[in-house]
Amino acid sequence: MSIFSNLYPDEYRDSVYTLDFKEYYRMGYRGILFDIDNTLVPHGAPSTDKAVKLFEMLRQLGFHTCLISNNKEPRVKPFADDVKSEYVYNAHKPMKKNYLEAVKIIGTEVSNTMFIGDQIFTDVYGAKRAGLYSVLLKPINPKEEIQIVLKRYLEKPIINAYLKKENKKK
Repeated sequence: MSIFSNLYPDEYRDSVYTLDFKEYYRMGYRGILFDIDNTLVPHGAPSTDKAVKLFEMLRQLGFHTCLISNNKEPRVKPFADDVKSEYVYNAHKPMKKNYLEAVKIIGTEVSNTMFIGDQIFTDVYGAKRAGLYSVLLKPINPKEEIQIVLKRYLEKPIINAYLKKENKKK
């Protein structure tokens, strides 16, 4: 057991746009909480047609969604309106309180809700603390604020240890 294991995601994937959401639905998931920046769009970018279509497809499959972001409402609300999703802003990730609030907002349970994001120390750690299944994504765009760039250096050994553990399973 690694010292990092409480920071390991349940899955590590390339992009939200290549995930098999039909399979997650088949597995029993009904709620998905999403980070926005570098998960759905590059940092600070508005919603895209690709993001809007993704959320339309998720609704058609039967998923309930909620954006959960540490950003302020002027960043989160327009994005949420465009993709027609519930949202929690100023979430104080990795505190578990607003992960659980988001689950309550969409009317699902912790056991059938997953979280998708691009950062270990906020997204994955908070999701794990809340008891949610977590999917870590590679960031969409490497151009980020300095504090995030610094966190990425700290994430590298954790991701490497996680990948080593996953390769041993195979």
